[in-house]
Amino acid sequence: MALYKQKACFVVYYSRKTGDMLNRWMQTIFLVFALWSTGNAQTIKEGNLTGTLIDKNSQRPISGATISLSPAGLTTLSDTTGAFRFTQLLPGTYNITINSLGFKTVLLNNLLVTNGNINVVSVEMESMGTVLSDVTVTGRRNTARAASIETPLSVQRMTIEEIKRNPGGNFDVSKVIQSLPGVGGGVGGGGFRNDIIIRGGAPNENVYYLDGIEIPVINHFGTQGSGGGPQGILNANFIEEVKLSSSAFDARYDNALSSVLQFKQKTGNDKRTQGNVILSATELALTADGPLSNKTTYLASVRRSYLQLLFQAIDLPIRPNYWDFQLKTTTKINPTTTLSFLGLGAIDEFRFAAPKKATPEKLYVINSNPSINQWNYTVGASLKKLTAKGFWNLAISRNTLNNTVEKYEDNENPTPATQTLYTDSRETENKLRFDVTSNTAGWKISYGAVLQYVDFVNRFENLYRKELRDQNGNIIQPEVRIKANSNVDFLRYGAFLQAGKKIWNERVALSAGVRLDANSLSNSESNPLQQLSPRISVSYAMAPKWNLNASVGSYYKLPSYTQLAFMGTLGKNPGNYIQSTHYTAGVEYIPSGSFRLTVEGFYKNYGQYPVSITEGISLANKGTEFGSIGNEAIVQNGKGRAYGMELFMQKKLTKRFFGILSYTLYKSEFTGSSGNYLPAGWDNGQLLSITMGYKLPRNWELGLKFRYQGAAPLTPFDLNASRLNYLSLGTGVLDYTRFNANRLPAFHASDIRIDKKWNYKKTTLNLFIDITNWYGATVSGMPQYTFQRTPDNKSFLTTNGQPIAANGSNAIPLILSNAEVQVTPTFGLIVEF
Repeated sequence: MALYKQKACFVVYYSRKTGDMLNRWMQTIFLVFALWSTGNAQTIKEGNLTGTLIDKNSQRPISGATISLSPAGLTTLSDTTGAFRFTQLLPGTYNITINSLGFKTVLLNNLLVTNGNINVVSVEMESMGTVLSDVTVTGRRNTARAASIETPLSVQRMTIEEIKRNPGGNFDVSKVIQSLPGVGGGVGGGGFRNDIIIRGGAPNENVYYLDGIEIPVINHFGTQGSGGGPQGILNANFIEEVKLSSSAFDARYDNALSSVLQFKQKTGNDKRTQGNVILSATELALTADGPLSNKTTYLASVRRSYLQLLFQAIDLPIRPNYWDFQLKTTTKINPTTTLSFLGLGAIDEFRFAAPKKATPEKLYVINSNPSINQWNYTVGASLKKLTAKGFWNLAISRNTLNNTVEKYEDNENPTPATQTLYTDSRETENKLRFDVTSNTAGWKISYGAVLQYVDFVNRFENLYRKELRDQNGNIIQPEVRIKANSNVDFLRYGAFLQAGKKIWNERVALSAGVRLDANSLSNSESNPLQQLSPRISVSYAMAPKWNLNASVGSYYKLPSYTQLAFMGTLGKNPGNYIQSTHYTAGVEYIPSGSFRLTVEGFYKNYGQYPVSITEGISLANKGTEFGSIGNEAIVQNGKGRAYGMELFMQKKLTKRFFGILSYTLYKSEFTGSSGNYLPAGWDNGQLLSITMGYKLPRNWELGLKFRYQGAAPLTPFDLNASRLNYLSLGTGVLDYTRFNANRLPAFHASDIRIDKKWNYKKTTLNLFIDITNWYGATVSGMPQYTFQRTPDNKSFLTTNGQPIAANGSNAIPLILSNAEVQVTPTFGLIVEF
């Protein structure tokens, strides 16, 4: 059982042992709020709705626009800064209509207004000259249309409302996006980690941007050299919109092979300080926003977990603990210049504790996982300047990940002589980005450059195989120890150009881009022409409501710093950029502003993928283990391919109902040392996600999600090597000669969420219950190799009654199926003030 899987066990155990208490607690809470809500509490007119109108192409404010609010029947005009405001509103949902001369009418449906927080929206309006008026329906903020001229397909968007109400998401953006097409949730599908698998690619093939600033780490307890982790860092209350591009990447984004995830944050309101407190079964979070001056607003949050206290109370042997922090300020220097600052950070601590009552499962958890201590941060500032024909951005940022990992033969009683894994690593990037966007004669042209200074320090030691002898003292297994002690610094640099235009009476949109990247590291690639990555896309409006889209592009990614540094210590050259070429085509149907249907086919071809010399498998199959990847000798001759089709249907919330259906049928394969294509670790074959929600009267909301993920590949154990090495490793050893020869059972589960809101003067209360896997489906993880223990679990059983031999020769092997029913109810309270 993996370390953070215990989080699910907490709620199951807790609810079974104290079910009566929970029922009484919930009844009391609902009774108190029901009494508190009497006396016409819902009729207090304290709601506020504000917004800003911006020209999508020039990014200039739109003044004099008419904004109509229904059902209130109110109308106002935007001021010279593009701002508008409605006050003294009854809490509820509203629609607004925006009209401005020369711009397409915009409808924003079902905007939530509460008494607790001011709802602030930012609206980009398209000019009439850039709209396919005979094809595209009325533009809306809740429009299902997600494409742009640069990325006309393979792109999806989710708003904050969809993130918050997503069943099973628990306000974690990394979990919520698994509702989108092509997005898998790790190896088994029902795991505890947030590994984002896009169209069969590895977790480290994705890049993340927060308001245009790259953020390498978005999860607590992340895997260095990869992505993922058990809990997201980003505060969902900050997010206004999430945009996922799984192909046809804009040339401004580097290092992406599978996806670009862009998180757009809200701007703090400029009228008063406000915020919310979220209390759930595992954490406490505080968020606040408001004005700092007449030109500056802020957003700030802090979150603290208390899992370690809960796990101690229910006698689980792990003690995870984390903090995270987030900050954004926005300063309007003058009407054409805006300065933004952001900060994001996390502190993660993980240790073990001896259980009060030992069981084989608990003891396996202790010695099969490392202890992890991490901290990371990203800070950045961006300056945006409007020009006569567009705008430019200048951004400077710094991010650091400090990763300390330790593992011992006996994690309960660690000693230097029994240490099997040690990592003390710090990677820091300092980045300077500049880009310009200009609109000239119908052309949208963007260009820019990036310069990065990388400082990487790494001390790594792994006892891969312990020396073992037989009873006669003969060596039956020599020691294999992997070491790295490196300190490297180098420059990364790149530039891009992207241009697009609509032709043929604006029925065809063409976009082409090119990107060049290189670095100064001696064992990598310093010639940017070697990483010349062209891409082109086309969108054709073949009929009203129907679009035909296609793209082809070549993309490059620098290998992990762990790999580059390790190979440098060996004096080896493999540090080439990993390459992937995407071919995508699809059809899009948009019958209304709130419904979208897409069908796409894709093919991804990989080259120069790193292959482990020791294990003979592609590093594309790694990344879901804790610690780090890349600290090993590799050859960079691997290939890969992933291909399939996607179906996506989205009904945005208009009145009371919303829904998303996504289905992906695909194949993912990579070569190892044999050169043969084998199923990738994420080759599940099928992904299905259905999410729906309904808004009931009196501020009740109901959400339901169903997930299915096909059978994941499984590599069986090497029984002889597992017996020899279990006592030192705490796990079994996989037989890579039979790599992914077996399959786990397919995964399926359903999640449900219920919300209830109460509005009071200046305050809103939201009580929710979120139940993951509510119907109790069995979730199968990777099997676990161990030795049988004595009834008191204080020692191992042996075949001869003697103490267990160091080489495991008298042990009794046992393979645990690791299949469990995990029903995870989470109760929470949100207070807006």
